[in-house]
Amino acid sequence: MDKDGLYFPDLMEKFFRVMGSGEAYLNLFYLLISFPLGIFYFVYLVTGLSVGISLIIIWIGIPLLLLVGAGWWLLAAFERQMAIHWLKEDIAPMTQPSTEGEDLWTRFKNYFLNPVTWKGLLYLFLKFPLGIFSFVVVITLVSLTLSFLAMPVLYPSFSVFTPEVDFGGGYTWYVDSMNDAAIAAVIGVFLWPVTLHALNGVTWLHAKLAKHLLGLKQPG
Repeated sequence: MDKDGLYFPDLMEKFFRVMGSGEAYLNLFYLLISFPLGIFYFVYLVTGLSVGISLIIIWIGIPLLLLVGAGWWLLAAFERQMAIHWLKEDIAPMTQPSTEGEDLWTRFKNYFLNPVTWKGLLYLFLKFPLGIFSFVVVITLVSLTLSFLAMPVLYPSFSVFTPEVDFGGGYTWYVDSMNDAAIAAVIGVFLWPVTLHALNGVTWLHAKLAKHLLGLKQPG
């Protein structure tokens, strides 16, 4: 029994339960699409801001920067909605409730004074390295797990290529028999929930980052 009063079978049930969780597989897909989204955000922002700033001297840059700013607000709002509906994260509104009769200048000023405008820009830039990190973690863990699970199926081809697992320290396990392949598959069965739990943890980082950068700070 652990300190929370759970017996070992209960812990194992909780450990393997993630394999049947639809949320875990949705999280996996979310992490995969974070990579291309991060690239798109980075290219859009870097291109738009650099071109807009370089053209300020001939005034064309000012409306261009305004368009880029409107675009990054929409992208931040899109990411906020994904975090709310996909990751089930409770995120505060991006703006204070507007009052009736606000003129265009007031709305323009509120946009630039709103901290979420700039936190949202930071979030979109961070999505690029975080998306790369998430993609690498997903591909590494999933491919490693599937390679172990597939060894019994691939066993007939082992005469051409013998899989090996390097444990470091000069010890290498050569999977050169059906018994070894079966053991590898059992290892893969344990690796799959480990992979899903790890990916859930990475998704949690995405959700908390969105919570702190894509919503107004709430009092208290």
